[in-house]
Amino acid sequence: MRSSGRYLVTGGLGQVGSYITESLLASGAEVIILDDMSSNGRDSIPGAKLVKGDIRDKALVKELVKDVDAIVHCAAQIFVARSVEDPSFDADNNIFGTLNLLNAVRDANIKRFVYFSSAAVYGDPVRLPVDEDHPQNPMSPYGVSKLSGEKYALAFQKIYGIPTTAIRPFNIYSPRQDPSNPYSGVISKFIDRVSAGQPPVIFGDGTATRDFVSVHDVVDMVRLMLEKEAAVGKVFNCGTGQSTTVGHLAQTIIDLYDNKKLKPELRAERPGDIKYSYADISRAKELLGYNPKVVLEEGLKEIVECKSKM
Repeated sequence: MRSSGRYLVTGGLGQVGSYITESLLASGAEVIILDDMSSNGRDSIPGAKLVKGDIRDKALVKELVKDVDAIVHCAAQIFVARSVEDPSFDADNNIFGTLNLLNAVRDANIKRFVYFSSAAVYGDPVRLPVDEDHPQNPMSPYGVSKLSGEKYALAFQKIYGIPTTAIRPFNIYSPRQDPSNPYSGVISKFIDRVSAGQPPVIFGDGTATRDFVSVHDVVDMVRLMLEKEAAVGKVFNCGTGQSTTVGHLAQTIIDLYDNKKLKPELRAERPGDIKYSYADISRAKELLGYNPKVVLEEGLKEIVECKSKM
């Protein structure tokens, strides 16, 4: 899949943004990264132009969007705990930062605006698998702010004709994942403990389910959303469509380290944790041609191998 033109990737040094940036660069595109350097990730990506700044900076954003063909908006306050502690900070970044970008592109001639939402917009599922029309009842200020940004993006498409689209990723994982991110953190925590010869800790009986999706599949969906006209004005779940129990995840990681002595350590279930969740991805399959390719075991193996080289 080849792309040309200029792209602005906000949060382009973060876990997902960095992979998207590298994919676009590899296909021959020019990429500008806008990042406030708060992710503790990379400090540069070879071939990309890095602009250190904040998505809430009106003058900066207006200047950056002038000559780009498309925007992938990954920058966000992503920590649920922080959103609970400081909802205003969360809203300022995720709602008003997004609104600042959208206002700026009203005067620009962009071909696509991809907004990164989250499966957190659904809250505790009332039916499975979770499709895009599932009730949206976020359980945290973070989920509320991501849903608000999504609604703004789609409203700007209807009112101003800005070609926006939104992606709702489920549990993204990659070798660059942040262990403190609750949506990928369970994988990081399990790998950290098992690699140290300690049992993975499961809160509950291990039957809770999640939809763990490799960052490589997320990048594939974003590339499709950038190119397919069918993406405009719509929201898409991004997952595998497969339900994985936390117990199976723990055992798979133990098996990768070939430590037959380890058994998961079960602790009391945490209040507020969602029990069962996985994505219905039929809309993305039908309209975008999305097809997740990374099997969980292979994705976990990639993380383990990267960790062993560090």
